[in-house]
Amino acid sequence: MTAGLIEIPCTLMRGGTSKGPFFVASDLPSHVPTRDAVLLAALGSPDIRQIDGVGGADPLTSKVGIVTQSKRDDVDLEFQFAQVSIDKALVDTTPNCGNLLAAVVPFAIERGLIAPASGTTKARVLTINTGTIADITVETPAGELTYNGTARIDGVPGAYAPILISFRDTAGSVCGSLLPSGRSVDVVDGIPCTLIDNGMPVVVLRADALGISGYETRDELNADLVLAARLERIRLAAGPKMNLGDVSSKPVPKMTLIAPARHGGAISTRTFIPHVCHASIGVLGAVTVATACALKGSIADGMAVVPANGRLSIEHPSGEFTVELDIHMTESGPEVLKAALLRTARRLFAGTVAVPGSAWPQRHR
Repeated sequence: MTAGLIEIPCTLMRGGTSKGPFFVASDLPSHVPTRDAVLLAALGSPDIRQIDGVGGADPLTSKVGIVTQSKRDDVDLEFQFAQVSIDKALVDTTPNCGNLLAAVVPFAIERGLIAPASGTTKARVLTINTGTIADITVETPAGELTYNGTARIDGVPGAYAPILISFRDTAGSVCGSLLPSGRSVDVVDGIPCTLIDNGMPVVVLRADALGISGYETRDELNADLVLAARLERIRLAAGPKMNLGDVSSKPVPKMTLIAPARHGGAISTRTFIPHVCHASIGVLGAVTVATACALKGSIADGMAVVPANGRLSIEHPSGEFTVELDIHMTESGPEVLKAALLRTARRLFAGTVAVPGSAWPQRHR
């Protein structure tokens, strides 16, 4: 042990198009403010370069997964996602992250939280943040976890073993209902939008309503300060309408600009998370946008191309993301019966992360 530092067991995992350190819950402080101080120190926040931690100085790589065995009979694992702010001393456990979710079962097998079966291993995972439950299947030939395979996802180089995620009861998991305002379209700050939550609160709006094409590059959109200011005004006004209250310091809702698909998909997207344009699109963001595309009367109705088989290809700056949906219309509104998708993940390193003893004084003594 090095004087002045605390070493905490940690595994850096890539999940989908995100990555971050994973911890077993019992290895972190149970006191939430102390836990947050440890996570900030581990990732090196607040600092735009995160030079003194393992964060990647990007919202997609400034994330944390916390996993434990579940005491519930109907759930195998519990996952808590933490979005660690880069330039603020802020750890947010309000939203979910479907990308890091893809790494939960591999991590749990690596750490001995669950035992692998022969062939494939399926585990039911509860995301504590939102109460969302997902069935996740990973490949375990001969009872051993493998990351090798032929599955490819846009935004990640190379091919890996497929990880199948089937979500259960995601509608309204953060906002309380699929359409928290009760309407398919709201006019927010003069712009027609669909306010929707099928696992991730998203404001969906047409790019042309903001005077842009929706096909701009990520860098072009991030450099457009006028657009950024307008999107933030809309986001702040949408927060209370989505039962999120004051969202000025929250990472939700995400903002997704849509345009007609260019490459045979259902829709073309540019997503802000919430202030930086995403290099692709988040898992639950893609599920939610796909749901908006499939809803009659939404802002995407008439623009989106929705195949009869329910498999919607959501185009984004790095490629596409396919979501399989089953939506049933009832007298009280749309009911989402199924939302499924494919991701990949792998372990990047395993060991300990060192944080200053001042972040966890009780442990340092």
